[in-house]
Amino acid sequence: MIRPRYEHGHSAHCESGVMSLMMRHYGLQLSEAMAFGLSGALMFAYLPFVKLGGMPLIAYRRMPRAIIKGLQKNLGITMKMQTFSRPKKGTEILDGLLAEGRIVGAQTSVFWLPYFPEEMRFHFNAHNLIVYGKEGNEYLISDPVFEAPVRCSTEDLQKARFVKGVMAPKGLLYYPAHVPEVIDYAAIIPKVIKKNARAMLKTPVPIAGIRGIRALARNIGTLGKKDLRYAKLFLGHIVRMQEEIGTGGAGFRFIYASFLQEAGRLIGSPQLAEASVMMTAVGDQWREFALMLARAIRSKKSQTIDFPALQLKLEDVAEAEADVYRTLLSKR
Repeated sequence: MIRPRYEHGHSAHCESGVMSLMMRHYGLQLSEAMAFGLSGALMFAYLPFVKLGGMPLIAYRRMPRAIIKGLQKNLGITMKMQTFSRPKKGTEILDGLLAEGRIVGAQTSVFWLPYFPEEMRFHFNAHNLIVYGKEGNEYLISDPVFEAPVRCSTEDLQKARFVKGVMAPKGLLYYPAHVPEVIDYAAIIPKVIKKNARAMLKTPVPIAGIRGIRALARNIGTLGKKDLRYAKLFLGHIVRMQEEIGTGGAGFRFIYASFLQEAGRLIGSPQLAEASVMMTAVGDQWREFALMLARAIRSKKSQTIDFPALQLKLEDVAEAEADVYRTLLSKR
């Protein structure tokens, strides 16, 4: 069912925010935390062979579009997703969908969206937003990381949708073709949570999940043997990936904690409520780790950067997060 009036909402993260807003528009009341948690998108990956600005990619959730695809699989939602080889065709399809009265999700580059303040623009090509109308040459945009709706010209949005590079959006548009009226949360929630916890705790890949966090910690421990300039750039990169790009480590842990709290209420599970408190504490530890990194970067001498202490702190974070997943997998 297509609803004539769209209501904007402010969220912590773009993709989970878009999916929450989109589902609510089509009648399924789904908070951002539930959209994120039920997609099973929580993850950690340290990918030294994938470069972002010359530095290893550090991800605190699954790859872009994982929330969209995860909700399709776990909730029975059917999403229509389209990419395009020609920008003109992508713009024509978007305009046609808007003319039908649909709201449409789009993947874009933050750098080319003019309504972002200049200091917030960087080359991140997986930013999601909702286009809900068009007036003249301006699209009406519901960007969930902004408190109010914004506008964007046809030319600027087309440029942001068809930028080249890592995670190039290729003009991606998406909207629901089917949204279930009833969700069996009692059956779905435990299944999704246990699968996500096992992926974080028991992954065979040494650069993913808890093993990935520990791999990054070991790498930090070796920085004392490297050039000071590189070491500071690397530490700064970790802070930026954690606290500025895509909500980051602490932010996603807080969202997941909210999911566990809400899920626990829905199915009457004290175990999920306990895990929610634990995950909130993990988010606090990630923030403490980022603060330690920021202080280390300001140091002018390599001798004053305590790399072993930074390694130990991240190892403590890894163990605390592992305890959350052990709790979620325990039978009580």
